[in-house]
Amino acid sequence: MGDMPGNIFSPLSTPAREIFHLSWLVLAVTGGIFMVVASLAFYAVVRYRRRKNDDGREPPQIFGSNQIETAWTVVPVLIVLVLAMTSTRFIGRIQAAPRPPNAIDVTVVGHQWWWEVRYPKLGIVTANELHVPVGQATWLTLLSADVAHSFWVPRLAGKTDLIPNRVNQMWIEPEATGLYVGQCAEYCGLQHAKMLIRVYVHPRDEFDRWVKAQTETTPPPPAVSSGKRVFESNACVNCHALDGTIANGRYAPDLTHLMSRATLAAGAAPNSPETLRAWLKNPDEIKPGAHMPAMTLTEDQLNQLTAYLLTRR
Repeated sequence: MGDMPGNIFSPLSTPAREIFHLSWLVLAVTGGIFMVVASLAFYAVVRYRRRKNDDGREPPQIFGSNQIETAWTVVPVLIVLVLAMTSTRFIGRIQAAPRPPNAIDVTVVGHQWWWEVRYPKLGIVTANELHVPVGQATWLTLLSADVAHSFWVPRLAGKTDLIPNRVNQMWIEPEATGLYVGQCAEYCGLQHAKMLIRVYVHPRDEFDRWVKAQTETTPPPPAVSSGKRVFESNACVNCHALDGTIANGRYAPDLTHLMSRATLAAGAAPNSPETLRAWLKNPDEIKPGAHMPAMTLTEDQLNQLTAYLLTRR
């Protein structure tokens, strides 16, 4: 269970570990309450069950005990007070953490239904994937382009909402390399369940190579020029951005390094030539209700456009 990418019981970042410790306290308290209540209920069922010789008359009515009434009022209040104060202390410790001078700045924008990921100081724009170095803090600025979303990568941090016209922040500090899968945790419309975020934690040198690859673009070979013309002559340019073309849209993901990503449609399908072509032909087959329309391209145009986009690495 510890190797599962979304396992809440295996934290590998400071904020997630703080939340994990708090959750064990809450679980212990609520588990104790459950055991007491369940035991009393079981005792009452056994002790006061209906007997064979029961004459069916109503039992004697006895007024409550002041001591018992006081106990089951005061004890819950104290439990709630302890949990509230402990939660406040843990949350305050996470949010008040000092920002390291070498922290990486990332802006995450929630869309229906995908994640836009920007590295303002590095000049990188990608989608549905967050790449960070191990052992270094990453400060996330969270924005929404439409409705309320919630950014949640269980093994790295708690949930933080993305609210229209509001700026929220959170941070992560991964302790081990690997892939960590997150999810939009706030119902945001039809394809809310297919709005995944993948966090790749790299060794420092590997992260530097990723940054270098994302800041460089290689002109596509002449053999796929017909696919570029298909792209530029359709509505793709209104929503997407793609270096080397006239496209400069911001409504949909930047396609400059499309094939460097592991999935399409925010995790709805693996990023392969076959699924890319199927996505271009009819997005609704992969992600029903997606805002990307079917372009009604011919088979030749689909082949040309697919071949062109496959060169965008």
